[in-house]
Amino acid sequence: MVLLTWIAEVADEPLVLEPADRRTEWETNTWWLSAEDEDRGSLSVSLVVAAFERTASAIQVRIRELGFSGVATFYVWHDEQAGRLRCSTGSVPADALPFGGAYVLCDDLGAVVAGFLAGEPGVTAWSDLEVVQNHGEQTVAEPGVVPVRVWASSVGADSR
Repeated sequence: MVLLTWIAEVADEPLVLEPADRRTEWETNTWWLSAEDEDRGSLSVSLVVAAFERTASAIQVRIRELGFSGVATFYVWHDEQAGRLRCSTGSVPADALPFGGAYVLCDDLGAVVAGFLAGEPGVTAWSDLEVVQNHGEQTVAEPGVVPVRVWASSVGADSR
């Protein structure tokens, strides 16, 4: 299962935590992950969730070993238009993630993963995207803007 291997490898990739240089953080710490056709039939939400949770824990250990003492967040979202899962680590709290548009935090990584596994690989038309529900209430955004659902885990030195 290639996707699970790629998720695990994220924990060992270069990691930059530089609050003064968010661009470099984003470019170094952000990953696009897709599933091979044969993976889609054999992957379960729980397997993918467990892989991301292990990766978040491994990144947290690395951050402590690096001696970074600030806030850091590992986060995962489904890029519906690209048909991929994406993940990143940044020296920001979950409520200040570097998205250029609207996003909503969700406690359930399974919902993010389920949306990815149920989707078709490749590009999704904007007209096929759905409005995100947040705890049963529709999230309000600018007209025509669909907020991205994001799962976040605190991995900085302050998270224990």
